Amino acid sequence: MVFKGSRIVLKTLSPENVTQNYLGWMRDEEITQFMECRGKTYALDELKDYARMVDESRTDFLFGIYTSDDNVHIGNIKIGEINQLHKFGNLGLMIGEKKYWGKGYGAEAVKLAAEYAFHKLHLNKLIAGIYENNTGCYKAFLRAGYNEVGRLKKHRLHKDEYVDQIIMEKLNDRQEK
Repeated sequence: MVFKGSRIVLKTLSPENVTQNYLGWMRDEEITQFMECRGKTYALDELKDYARMVDESRTDFLFGIYTSDDNVHIGNIKIGEINQLHKFGNLGLMIGEKKYWGKGYGAEAVKLAAEYAFHKLHLNKLIAGIYENNTGCYKAFLRAGYNEVGRLKKHRLHKDEYVDQIIMEKLNDRQEK
């Protein structure tokens, strides 16, 4: 599957698209500091197995984020833990290429993923949980039309300090059933 935005393209991330660059992101503490998988040592085969597992799942969708102009893989976005009964899912974002941080690529990816979730998967809502000190991600979700709906106080441990987890959501305006 391919979805095109103005500056990026989302493509289903197959095991063949898992590269040494992706492995490097997962081993970089600055990139993974707000992810639940941080601190783990990954091998390329493990990441390929993960991509294969998600590709075979009915409740998870993993997309690579690629630049439109030169097809550079700059990150990933996942729609996961889809609840078909209540029609919602969780959204997770990682921009792995640091030179693309703070330039709106994350917000564009979040918007494209929401379009897919709402119009292809017919979900009613997407939810994201963001560490309070992950201001780049927070701003990206706000720019993509998400609203902050709550906070779980001192819910996540980040660098030996408990921080709030901000709960954000975006509703499907078309209310498809």
